[in-house]
Amino acid sequence: MLNQIYAIGDIHGQLEMLEQALARIEADGGPEARVVFLGDYVDRGPDSRGVIELLSQGLAAGRNWVCLLGNHDRMFSMFMEDYPRNDDRLLVGYHWLHDRIGGVETLQSYGVEVPERTRIYDVHSAARQAVPDHHRAFLNALPDFHQEGELLFVHAGIRPGVALEDQIQNDKIWIRDEFLEYQGAHPWLVVHGHTQIPVAEHRGNRVNLDSGAGFGRPLTAAVFEGRDCWVLDAEGRSPLLAP
Repeated sequence: MLNQIYAIGDIHGQLEMLEQALARIEADGGPEARVVFLGDYVDRGPDSRGVIELLSQGLAAGRNWVCLLGNHDRMFSMFMEDYPRNDDRLLVGYHWLHDRIGGVETLQSYGVEVPERTRIYDVHSAARQAVPDHHRAFLNALPDFHQEGELLFVHAGIRPGVALEDQIQNDKIWIRDEFLEYQGAHPWLVVHGHTQIPVAEHRGNRVNLDSGAGFGRPLTAAVFEGRDCWVLDAEGRSPLLAP
């Protein structure tokens, strides 16, 4: 039998959904199952703090987990630096605390409120006091891809035709159209999130597991055996087939 590896799409602060997904994985593959988390642990949902605590404690306990970097995780990490930075991949006028990004919800999960007409330096100071050091260390240590056998796990995707060692982080956590519209073969089946869709889909050269948990839709967990893929639901495995 081929080795099994599991993956979980964008979580976005949905701790209860994450716990349910992990329970489905354990029921299918046991407590030692290898799991890759595709990034975007924070923002929009109600309990980013709880998600990071669960993941960081799992890694510290030696769980067979790989936690990848998402663009929202990097935005949070950049805000938590000594002097807060803004990601230059955002549209002009956007920032981590913008209503559409979700940083306010992340800070609220740490007990930090962001009232109107508050100065960024005041919010930053409160955040630096509220966010535990091990959460910041977790964010700062996240790798931006994981390759295993015929599978490449990455948050957003890759730039087609570029060798893996030459891929830049901005593409791995932010790319959309150039990757999503490409129909040719990659050296691996690319498993990603980042671009939310109603349900997980297999496009032949890639599998998208971001089913919109950040917007209240279900969180997707999947299992891979080589290039074969199944989505895990309450009843067990459902095949996720290429068109």
